[in-house]
Amino acid sequence: MPDEAWERFVEECASERPAPQEPSARARMVTAHLRHRDEEAARNRPLRGRLRRRRPEPWQPEGWRTGPAWREMEGGRRGSGGMGRVGTGVGVAVVALALLYALNPPLVRSWIPGGDDGSAPLPAETARPAGAPDEETFPDRPTVEKPFAGSPALRWADGADAIEVPKATAVGNVPAAAVEAALERTKRFLVSANLDRDVLHGAEPTEALTLLDPLMGDFVTDLRASLEKPTEENDPTTLFTRFDEDEVRLVGEVVKVRGRMEVREGEQGVPRIHADYTFVYPVVRTEDGDEVARTIVRRILDVDVLHGPGWEHTEGKLWVHGANVSIANGGCEERDGFLHPRFVDDLYDDPVPTGPESDPYDRSKPIETPDGAEECRAVSRT
Repeated sequence: MPDEAWERFVEECASERPAPQEPSARARMVTAHLRHRDEEAARNRPLRGRLRRRRPEPWQPEGWRTGPAWREMEGGRRGSGGMGRVGTGVGVAVVALALLYALNPPLVRSWIPGGDDGSAPLPAETARPAGAPDEETFPDRPTVEKPFAGSPALRWADGADAIEVPKATAVGNVPAAAVEAALERTKRFLVSANLDRDVLHGAEPTEALTLLDPLMGDFVTDLRASLEKPTEENDPTTLFTRFDEDEVRLVGEVVKVRGRMEVREGEQGVPRIHADYTFVYPVVRTEDGDEVARTIVRRILDVDVLHGPGWEHTEGKLWVHGANVSIANGGCEERDGFLHPRFVDDLYDDPVPTGPESDPYDRSKPIETPDGAEECRAVSRT
């Protein structure tokens, strides 16, 4: 501001301020009289060991030379100060709550009556999701007591109950009853191949094999051979989930599952069952099993529903049109017919795979066919 403008501003403020008034003679006399009484009272007052608020003497009118009455001042400060402190406290609490929600939404939601703590079961999947589940900023680590902590699978359904058979309808010349029977067989195959406890611990998937149509020829022959002598090109984990029980064991009785099954029309009007499911397995080492690791297997199975004399098939059996699989934390180099989860200690001797990361919980995208080194790609979480 220029000096001239500042001087003009000061002059205007001074001219608007009311001029001080000289107190009257009576006011000066009363003031002197009260000051004399104050001094006399102070001389006669006993000494105390602790300072106290001075209370007005009886001859001192409240508000005269003392300002507002001390009770009013005390109450006023207590009222306004209290409200200020309450307002400040509420503001700080709101900011802290917002920050905590950003870091751990399920925790904050769990404090709200009727709120969602992040563990409420999800509704069944009816279509391809729009994207991957949200990742927590500081996810909980899995434990033996809570093997799905920190995982989106915490909200998934358990085991075979998650594999829901859709309502069957006729497709082309194939009646609804035939489609329904094929859907039920497909579920039985998925349960036997991925949820049967004996199969998961390395046993032969006998029931799953008996459901396959022997007329598929080399498909069934090669599959049986892979169980006896697995190779890199002929690996049974393409269709079956199996762990080496001498190496790891499952934690608890629950395997989390999410996915859907639907019927489409394939070539020549043949109904095709499309099953797309992700299975999450928590495991610990067979010896010294404290650390929990998770293996995530996503399987896509396409089954043709052959019906009538126009097709060479075995009635009551499954005709597999195709299968695809994506395995996270199941071992990349071993081809011995088992999945080999990695634990934290393994990272010191065998670094994590390099390359672009993929999210094994992301069901919004189709399974990418592995190609060479990409088969051992890194994953963002398990």
